[in-house]
Amino acid sequence: MNGMYEGLYPLGTALARPLIVEKVVEVARRVGADAVAHGSTSKGNDQVRFDITAKALAPDLKIIAPARIWGMTRAEEVEYARRHGLPVGEEHKKYSIDDNLWSRSIEGGPLDDPAAEPPEDAFKWTVPPDKAPVEPAYLTIEFERGLPVAVNGEKMDLVSLVSFLNHVGGANAVGRIDHIENRLVGFKSREVYEAPAAVILYHAHRDLEKLVLTPRELRFKHYVLDPQWADLVYQGLWVEPLRTALEKAAEEMEKWVTGEVKVKLYKGALWVVGRESPYGGYSHELADYSRGWYPTDEEARGFIEIWSLHSLTALRRRK
Repeated sequence: MNGMYEGLYPLGTALARPLIVEKVVEVARRVGADAVAHGSTSKGNDQVRFDITAKALAPDLKIIAPARIWGMTRAEEVEYARRHGLPVGEEHKKYSIDDNLWSRSIEGGPLDDPAAEPPEDAFKWTVPPDKAPVEPAYLTIEFERGLPVAVNGEKMDLVSLVSFLNHVGGANAVGRIDHIENRLVGFKSREVYEAPAAVILYHAHRDLEKLVLTPRELRFKHYVLDPQWADLVYQGLWVEPLRTALEKAAEEMEKWVTGEVKVKLYKGALWVVGRESPYGGYSHELADYSRGWYPTDEEARGFIEIWSLHSLTALRRRK
């Protein structure tokens, strides 16, 4: 899936929450607990993700959210932790940070002003463009049935592959995201992320799909299926039956998304500069204007006549 909420957020935190709840429920069952707890406030998206998933997996367990119950702000949470001897890193005192293998999210503090450029101390995974190497980096990413399996000819498991792309992408200033996000709890927020591997794989995978999938498959996948899936995940609806149905549809199309994509990284920018697949729909003979197949004048005129009927008929009726 090309999971990018609103085209920019790679869902790192949103994807992690259902898995966290699944593991928490497993522990609760093992120890015989009658409740589970989380630290979300009443203002965040995560409370929705935690609560819905917990209700689906263990409807008998009580959900306790102390920060929500006590109406605590983030600053009050940090102070509470300090008073009770709970360690809070220095960066967490200035920003609200959540990170995992897929992305690092940074919120709060000076980032609450959407007009201000993010301070450099907000970033940890990526260098600024002016500190990136003067020579571009090239990566050839190999996909099998839609999944990345190798980089520059070296086979890797997914964890190693994502870690490697995070390192290379971050070193070339690729993967910084700064945008205004429509939260599911009713307001807009300024969100800053670092996600080098996610950004690289997103663009490489979409490009390979453009080579392989038919135009109708592509329109459905990129403009209906992918955005709908991303919305469900972002909105805390991992348990929604539609999510699994969308994944089944994607799985059928991804059977053919096998090939290699070459990307160029340079000072924060990313370009796809080459792609190939044994299932690619590109035909050099058809695309080459210097030789090869050309429709006859009669064929071209007939096609244009039929192709334009809907539009021209409507235009004439509306005059």
